[in-house]
Amino acid sequence: MANVAARKIDRLDLAPRFTEQDAIRLNNMFRGSSTDEMLRAVIGDHMVGDLAVVSSFGAESAALLHLVAAIDPSIPVLFLDTGRHFPETLAYRDELVARLGLKDFRNLQPDPQVLAARDANELRWSYDPDGCCEIRKVVPLAKGLAAFDATITGRKAFQASTRNALPRFELDTSDASGRLKVNPLADWTRADLDAYFAAHDLPVHPLVAKGYLSIGCAPCTSVVKPGEDPRAGRWRGWDKTECGIHTPVNDGDVDQPSF
Repeated sequence: MANVAARKIDRLDLAPRFTEQDAIRLNNMFRGSSTDEMLRAVIGDHMVGDLAVVSSFGAESAALLHLVAAIDPSIPVLFLDTGRHFPETLAYRDELVARLGLKDFRNLQPDPQVLAARDANELRWSYDPDGCCEIRKVVPLAKGLAAFDATITGRKAFQASTRNALPRFELDTSDASGRLKVNPLADWTRADLDAYFAAHDLPVHPLVAKGYLSIGCAPCTSVVKPGEDPRAGRWRGWDKTECGIHTPVNDGDVDQPSF
């Protein structure tokens, strides 16, 4: 009787893509490197797998998008089109996509059936901002990121007290997939951003001149007062600092290196 080769059993790899130790290793590896050097290595050498940029096309978004487009304009750029954005944001989005030559722009939208069931009158933001963010941002982004190993964000430590300890690399704890977040501008200052915009003649979001320094959905965004954190105008009057996509960074976390 002929030998019959044992059938190979297919097994699902359910291990997370990355761990906290991977984030620490990458932070140590690129300590002292410039933002451009770090991005070119991460993108060019595919160090963190399949990447996508998550952009709000807000007040400071042009800097990160320009940095990435200069290296690889074909990297997917994801925008959460919540249905509640300022018209100025949508126009600015279209301007930047065209000007920077972004080749894989993806407009993520909430499920219309979910909106009809959970926010038919479009007033959920006024009494349940967390729930509104969940159905308009968190869930659509989770679906859009399913195939990616890491995301590039535009977060910066100076934006709010809840981001003071923001590292360049961190583990995305929104689910168990072990996705990485890359924060190239983590240690940039307001002056760094202003200088970059000027050096590359980047257009400024039209609402910045009106005092909107962190721009999200129109109902939950207000003018920032002198001396306030740039994100103080988001969800004013609520004990809420993030939409649910990001979480506050613990200043006491010894595993998060400083820059």
